Amino acid sequence: MCFFPLKNTRRKSFLVFRKIFLSNLVHSTMTSETSLAEEKDEATGQHSCKTQDTERVETDQIIMENTIQDLFVPKRGLTIVTAAVFMVEVIMGSGVLALPSGVRDAGWVGIALIVLCCFLSMYTGDILGKCWCLVQERYPEFRGHVRYPYPAMGQITYGKPGRLLVSFSINFTLFGVAVVFLLLASQNIHDLINYLNKDISLCYWLIIVAGLLALMCLFGTSADFPFVGIGAMAAMSIAIVMVFVNILLDKRDQNHVTHSLPEVNSFFMALGTICFAFSGHTVFPTFQADTRDHKQFGKAMLLAYIVLVMYLPVVIAAYVVYGDSIDANILETVSSGPMLYTVQILFTVQLVLGFIIVLNPFSQEVEELLKIPKEFNWKRCVSRTITVGLVLFVAESIPHFGAILALVGGSTISLLGYVFPSIFYMKLCRMNGEWDTVCIPLHTKVANYVIVVVGLVAGAAATYSAISGLASPDVFSLPYYMDI
Repeated sequence: MCFFPLKNTRRKSFLVFRKIFLSNLVHSTMTSETSLAEEKDEATGQHSCKTQDTERVETDQIIMENTIQDLFVPKRGLTIVTAAVFMVEVIMGSGVLALPSGVRDAGWVGIALIVLCCFLSMYTGDILGKCWCLVQERYPEFRGHVRYPYPAMGQITYGKPGRLLVSFSINFTLFGVAVVFLLLASQNIHDLINYLNKDISLCYWLIIVAGLLALMCLFGTSADFPFVGIGAMAAMSIAIVMVFVNILLDKRDQNHVTHSLPEVNSFFMALGTICFAFSGHTVFPTFQADTRDHKQFGKAMLLAYIVLVMYLPVVIAAYVVYGDSIDANILETVSSGPMLYTVQILFTVQLVLGFIIVLNPFSQEVEELLKIPKEFNWKRCVSRTITVGLVLFVAESIPHFGAILALVGGSTISLLGYVFPSIFYMKLCRMNGEWDTVCIPLHTKVANYVIVVVGLVAGAAATYSAISGLASPDVFSLPYYMDI
């Protein structure tokens, strides 16, 4: 029973001894150099050189000690698997609930769009990780923990305008995603309580859920709460399997199913919804900055995009079984019963935990602007409480998650996921400086330019369609607080 603890203790003792030994070795070496320098100064009388040599020796000692610490002290941060879990949690947050309605609006071609967006998103996520690795290799000031890695890439490539544009896109996206998560979680709780014949307004549930979330959003960075991502992914995986089974059971009750041809406006709104389903680029750089080995982030990216395997069965089954009758939230379409109630509970857990993950990078950037220390303090509590309060206000004002989802997916997510990664990567590769140049093959350049053009055109069309949908009489309604 004591074998493993003793083994770990011996290993730690060995690492400590090795660090002390090397530190003493460096110290003795530096002391010898200092003594030689002093003897030389006394012989020559060059006291100014003595001061310079002493400063040089002290600097070299600090550098060597830091190197020893980096080599032999285990680094704290996310592993490849944990980073992949966080990314899956962000990607799958509300995508699986909204994607069936996206296919309904786009028709059968919507399934092909899902596959295409998945692979494009995975590719641009990978080159976004390469961009951050290039930045860290070239600029030492970004090799530690950085609260705002994506805006930093915009600053390096296109100066202040690039940083501001990226910051606005990230904040708009994260804020919109947080609103969607809050609406969906509150709606699920509202429906569950209604099954018990307890009619409490959704307006009040939004306030209650937001109050609980404000307390749960006080963690520092994603490395401080790995259990959140693991718990959310477990809840989501079980819920997706149960939704798929529930849809298959509903097939026997569906006698007549229609599949209409898509309209232009609905097609581009569906495109925005599909883009939203792969919206992880907003926080990918933050997760990469929190990983132990930034260069291995591509492996986490590849592992995370098994999400497609979980998306497609639910989407295809829902469109085959329900057709045009799919609601914006697939949980409002499947038949009620114990299975649906369990799924709603699991999705609510996932959305609550996902809210914490999504809002964390937004909160960190706000705290950076306000010069709030990274350590836990009362200023962080006040700042994040106000942030959750603003999310609550928007959710009460525009209580239609589908319209918000399409707007965010068509606008800033298109920029962050399909435009910025390609143009940043190509710009970094052709920048000159005290580093090795990076040559991009012609076919890679062509592919990236095509991604940028398609992302801009499709994003503009999807944004226009989403705004038109928000302004339509069928969607527009008074805010919840106007009816209190």
